[in-house]
Amino acid sequence: MALVVPVLRLAVCILAFPMYLLNFLGLWSWICKKCFPYFLVRFTVMYNEQMASRKRELFSNLQEFADPSGKLSLLEVGCGTGANFKFYPPGCRVTCVDPNPNFEKFLIKSVAENRHLQFERFVVAAGEDMRQVADGSVDVVVCTLVLCSVKDQEQILREVRRVLRPGGAFYFMEHVAAERSTWNSFWQQVLDPVWYLLFDGCNLTRESWKALERASFSKLKLQHIQAPLSWELVRPHIYGYAVK
Repeated sequence: MALVVPVLRLAVCILAFPMYLLNFLGLWSWICKKCFPYFLVRFTVMYNEQMASRKRELFSNLQEFADPSGKLSLLEVGCGTGANFKFYPPGCRVTCVDPNPNFEKFLIKSVAENRHLQFERFVVAAGEDMRQVADGSVDVVVCTLVLCSVKDQEQILREVRRVLRPGGAFYFMEHVAAERSTWNSFWQQVLDPVWYLLFDGCNLTRESWKALERASFSKLKLQHIQAPLSWELVRPHIYGYAVK
């Protein structure tokens, strides 16, 4: 079985040769940055329908981390199209960070559809370097379907801890590597290199829970689930929150 994976990987990569050629020429990243938001708009509708109950459960206690006046300052890292906005409590002050500026017009549409929120600003930056966000300035950081594609999980989690106030919380929902020795794990390993290019840096085989366990949060509440999604490759999920 160990030999089958690289052989099948090679076969898939040969079939995806035009994509690899564009990547070699430096064009594929530009295409992805332009086109990926349009894909994500459609994917978000499906994902939110199938994961609505889990998201409502995840974000049900957000208000517990509000400041003494009852106001909640929230930073969403890798905000994409604003898929989580409808799950946030009324009056929540939201700042968004994403490295892709092409998400902004979709984000503005989501803001207009979620008038219960107080949108503050959109920062074009990678989660690993959020220098435009001050130390200890937010009550909550949210990150969903992002740790799969960041370049450095440890660095982004250090940044999360930096911008959180003491006692603040980090909420996450991520697809992760399947349990080893399963068919899902096998196909994740086979398709991972092509998936990475096709979906703008997304990795199928990351064990993101390990980075969270190493991140020195004072409290970590994490659950592994099989998400009720149509795409079996991304059904293995973790979700929960960590307190600084």
